[in-house]
Amino acid sequence: MQMTNVPQAATLFDASSISRTLALAFADDPMMCWFLPDPATRQAGLDGYFTTLFTRQYGRHGVCERTANAAAFWVPPRAQDKAVPDEETLAELAEILGDRAEPFRRSVEAAAANAPQEPHWYLAVIGADPVAQGQGQGAALLRSGLAKADAAGLPVYLESSKEANLAVYRHFGFEVLEEVRLPEGGPALWVMRRGAGA
Repeated sequence: MQMTNVPQAATLFDASSISRTLALAFADDPMMCWFLPDPATRQAGLDGYFTTLFTRQYGRHGVCERTANAAAFWVPPRAQDKAVPDEETLAELAEILGDRAEPFRRSVEAAAANAPQEPHWYLAVIGADPVAQGQGQGAALLRSGLAKADAAGLPVYLESSKEANLAVYRHFGFEVLEEVRLPEGGPALWVMRRGAGA
């Protein structure tokens, strides 16, 4: 069956294509470039990174959807303890990240320490292959997740590591709560919140 722009549930069988899509989507992301600084190995590293996150964490405990050239990983309230990688996932990611594993671990710990206490949906990852950007695939995935949160009467949180994306999220009702810096001279992250039904 041919994929369309209509979001569909992603399964673990989709791991290869989803990881490739997200690796392309995040190739110029400031945070990913900081974690994987070598351009020669970044694509392979990103592919492994997203494969691990999807197969070990979000694909098992989250709500994951895809279109032909985009994917999104959401964490519903019932799985908030899975919003950040567990120890086994961190160990697998450490092999991919090499000497950047410790800064990554400290960033995860900082995110966990500042996690919202109210019940909420969390948008962990969303991205579209650059060849499909502007076709509405990412927006369709965003609307789909927001509709689930709205139906439950809950807010949504996310962190954006790309300043250029803030306007897009604002368009969908998100507001910046704070700007934080990753440890050890890392890039900025913008923590954003959208109220239920915004």
